[in-house]
Amino acid sequence: MEMTCRVIIWLALLFSCSYSPTALAAIRRSKDGPSGGTTRFYDFKVQTMKVTKLCNTTDIVSINGMYPGPVIYAQEDDRVIVKVTNESPYNATIHWHGVKQKLSCWSDGPAYITQCPIQSGQTFTYEFTLYQQKGTLFYHAHISWLRATLYGAIVIYPKTGVPYPFPNPYEEHVIIFGEWWSKNPFQLENSTLASGGGAPPAEAYVINGHPGPLYNCSEDDVYNIDIVPGKTYMLRLINAALQIENFFSIAGHKLTVVDADSSYTKPYTVDHLMLGPGQTTNILVTADQPISTYQMALGPYESAQNITFQNISSIAHFRYKGGGLTSLSRPAILPFYNNSQIVQTNMAGLRSLQVTNNLPLSVDENLFITIGLNVDKCNRQNPNQTCQGPNGGILAASMNNVSFTKPSISILQAYYNSLHGIYTDDFPGLPMRIFDFVNGAPNNSPIDTSSINGTRVRVLNYGAKVQLVLQDTGTVTTENHPIHLHGYSFYVVGFGSGNYNPSTANLNLVDPPLLNTIGVPVGGWAALRFVADNPGVWFMHCHFDVHQSWGLANVFIVKNGVGPLETLPHPPADLPKC
Repeated sequence: MEMTCRVIIWLALLFSCSYSPTALAAIRRSKDGPSGGTTRFYDFKVQTMKVTKLCNTTDIVSINGMYPGPVIYAQEDDRVIVKVTNESPYNATIHWHGVKQKLSCWSDGPAYITQCPIQSGQTFTYEFTLYQQKGTLFYHAHISWLRATLYGAIVIYPKTGVPYPFPNPYEEHVIIFGEWWSKNPFQLENSTLASGGGAPPAEAYVINGHPGPLYNCSEDDVYNIDIVPGKTYMLRLINAALQIENFFSIAGHKLTVVDADSSYTKPYTVDHLMLGPGQTTNILVTADQPISTYQMALGPYESAQNITFQNISSIAHFRYKGGGLTSLSRPAILPFYNNSQIVQTNMAGLRSLQVTNNLPLSVDENLFITIGLNVDKCNRQNPNQTCQGPNGGILAASMNNVSFTKPSISILQAYYNSLHGIYTDDFPGLPMRIFDFVNGAPNNSPIDTSSINGTRVRVLNYGAKVQLVLQDTGTVTTENHPIHLHGYSFYVVGFGSGNYNPSTANLNLVDPPLLNTIGVPVGGWAALRFVADNPGVWFMHCHFDVHQSWGLANVFIVKNGVGPLETLPHPPADLPKC
């Protein structure tokens, strides 16, 4: 959705606070959490709608009949209440990606992790405070692959009177990257898992829901931004893609990064950006080129081997006023699809503008977790149709060789109510097998590449200073994995190629970037630090949905501390039941 001047947005903020009995009931729950500023209420209806793309009309699931969904506007420390009514025929939940959910774990949203699904015809009210958060985040469905079309932006402004740490842009625009399939996402997941093989490529990439003129029947299905020469614009970039990472560029224009995952950065300027699914970035772009129409291009970054992917770019227009509607657009040049050097350059440029005292300089919980793919032996009937992974096996994925299995009720409910038999608390803090993870990984699939299935969690004491090293592995293929941690932002204190070596790793404890989703480098590692100061059950997973479905996930349980501000509150009365 296009946004114009900030004056209009401030008006939207002023009038976004309406209340219903449900909202007021939700407000009464807020005594258990941190106090906020203004309370903003949104009424979301999960609905099916017909959309015509690429010559075909199909039913999709969205919010309030909008694709992408409506933008949530708020300010730092505001309390947000979202009443979600499921009018679709499918189960649904919504995750508020990047919201730290301080003392509001019940509203985090991942199905069977913090809640049971909102069933068709049911309602659940999410409530959370944007405590010390500002920038760009987003929301999306968090069940099956429903987030293929159910997603929208969260725009959080600084408190009134607090300026940006850079000159005010002339206008701001939300730009959401996505992928398009005409097939129902539940059917897409089920057919992929039933095949034992990989996910099919997207039929198109989309920018704010528009594929652009390079796709069939899409000459007029193009997103446009009309700009004034000489002005500077802030683009709030969100990658809501399902299965692939993306390069983005604007023909003839430099991109200055000022924010990543809703945390200010020291400004740095690039020609191309790579965003993985789950990542957000605010960039400044100055209209300093000759009057014309310039392409904004979105294409693939695919670091894995032997993967089929969509290689046609989505095109939007950065259109100077006075250039004429019929002028040809100037083409944007994207990097080659597997150019990992640009990705590493992007990552190396990220530096926090200001580091808080929440950066652990020492560590008392040191975890080393391998991430990657597996191939399990075929144990199914009709193997030609059901075992289409490498060498007739079944594709899987794991952390420390444990493929995560979701339970039949939410882990948070099981933890809170001390229910036994739902999960075990024995997720290993080190790999169960030690080898040359990048160059000497077992690859005689499916003989020595299988994983262990289980709902294993890792328990952290309240206040623990955690260092988490994520190590990519070469089993099946090395790959850049976008790993997202719910409930926290973390400092990326280091990253590199090859196997992590603590004696030679160069860690940045001065100005590391603060993120919620990290692209673990292909054939490399990333070191993260955070303080476990938010009690609850927190999902960590790859943001490629097929990898998550295969089991590339884990759960942290953070125990209660002392007193009500360090204790998980009781569940809301309208929490869905399984």
